[in-house]
Amino acid sequence: MHPSLPSTTADLLQSSWSTFEPLAVELAHRELNDRNLKSWLTDWSDLDRSMVELLYRLYVATTCNTADHEVTQRYQVFLDEVFPQAMAADQVLKEKLLASGLEPDGFDIPLRNMRSEADLFRQENLPLLAEEQKLNTEYDKIIGAQTVQWEGQEVTITQLRPVYQEVERNRREQAWRLAFDRQMADRGSINALWQKMLALRSKIAANAGRPDYRAYRWQQLLRFDYTPGYCRQFHQAIEEVVVPAALRIYERRRQHLGVEKLRPWDLDVDLFGRPPLRPFQDVQQLQATVSAIFHRVDPKLGTYFDTMIRNGLLDLENRKNKAPGGYCIDFPVLRKPFIFMNAVGIHDDVQTLLHEGGHAFHVFETAALPYYQQTQVPNEFAEVASMSMELLASPYLTSDQGGFYSQADAARVIADNLEGIVLFWPYMAVVDAFQHWVYENPYQASEPSACDATWANLWACFMPGVDWSGLDEEMRAGWQRKLHIHTSPFYYIEYGLAQLGAVQVWHNALQDQAGAVASYRKALALGYTTTLAQLYQAAGARLAFDAGTLRQAVDLIEDQLARFAKVI
Repeated sequence: MHPSLPSTTADLLQSSWSTFEPLAVELAHRELNDRNLKSWLTDWSDLDRSMVELLYRLYVATTCNTADHEVTQRYQVFLDEVFPQAMAADQVLKEKLLASGLEPDGFDIPLRNMRSEADLFRQENLPLLAEEQKLNTEYDKIIGAQTVQWEGQEVTITQLRPVYQEVERNRREQAWRLAFDRQMADRGSINALWQKMLALRSKIAANAGRPDYRAYRWQQLLRFDYTPGYCRQFHQAIEEVVVPAALRIYERRRQHLGVEKLRPWDLDVDLFGRPPLRPFQDVQQLQATVSAIFHRVDPKLGTYFDTMIRNGLLDLENRKNKAPGGYCIDFPVLRKPFIFMNAVGIHDDVQTLLHEGGHAFHVFETAALPYYQQTQVPNEFAEVASMSMELLASPYLTSDQGGFYSQADAARVIADNLEGIVLFWPYMAVVDAFQHWVYENPYQASEPSACDATWANLWACFMPGVDWSGLDEEMRAGWQRKLHIHTSPFYYIEYGLAQLGAVQVWHNALQDQAGAVASYRKALALGYTTTLAQLYQAAGARLAFDAGTLRQAVDLIEDQLARFAKVI
């Protein structure tokens, strides 16, 4: 790390722009030539790593405790005072490198990305981008504060999830309705916040000279390998291939449960009336067992995870005033990841930790790359890392392999996961298609009732099989509950594409587990030094949007489901 930058996390957290400015100014004025290119890039990487780590550590702190007003204030000060100046300084250094005509080894993709980012940059957008981050934090605060009274205790909405797995249907319905009533109570607040977000994003796009926010966001997300048209092709392929398979899954569930119609609270309960699985008692047991699983997948991956445990880089348990969801984020100075999630003792928590573990391994595998800019992996492949790990770890879920379950229970959760993959693709299509509509029709979408209607139409197209009669408003407001729509616009197609890539990796693993894992790790270690399509290829998969590739994946899943049905 450059000697002018903070050497400890404690010092970094006390930093202001004055900490980073001298190095930024010196780099901007330093002569740049063939002889000093590597040292200049190294120093720039150190600067970027420090500023990004400060941003991420403050973000993590706000999500770990949404009620910590001091941390929230510090985060907002960073967004107001450091973030705009940091982006402006970074833009100067990008332009300096691009103007030099120099092309460092292994830097073709970062240079391509920088050219795009430089083209998109506008000074007047810096305070607007900081404001967008504040609105995202406000959404997290609204969701994080949602609690209900259940059996005499205040619990979060997430903490009700285990009840949805209980055999007694009336209790499931009671818990489901209680949760949705609480969420619907924030409908007005989220609508008001949504209108602010849309107006702000339209202004950001206009400042950048883009016809709409989708065009702006496409370039911001560095999507060079596919267009919105490819997304529509993927939606159509899902409607053609996956929706019928999803209907078959729903119909089997309805028949096994012996109900006339499948309702929203019937989707998590075990088909055979078995009690919900409770794979762990506390997060220490969760960590230890997942560690054993990762060691079986690959000893080096297990060592990575143990490093996270030793260094306190996991915050797994659910609690009040904790932001929703789960994520893995990298601390670039430390060159190690941090995992955040909301565990409540169910198998979904195991699956989430396996998923986020895949992201974490990506951070570890790219740590050897010399420049920070080479580690900025595209989301479409970052999710291959996480989703593939869920499947690569599945053979080791049994207790005789160090995992959580008996053979029958392992078959049960693997089958549930495979069904979940099929059921996810149509939902992904709803979320992605909804966002295309929003930013193609920003004026119409600024009216929440129009959003409700569009969401309902897409739901009817892609999500048949579950009866929402009498719950029309709850269904229509589904877009409000989808975190990505509000805080990470257009970041959702990645999951669908990556899931298809992950199924291809899993197909390879069914033939040669060790070989598939080796290819997986090799692809992760590339960072973003090659194209998205080439990253897929290195992992043994293909970036695809077509019905034929989807059909192969669905056929494999249904074949495996038939096999597991004999064990369950």
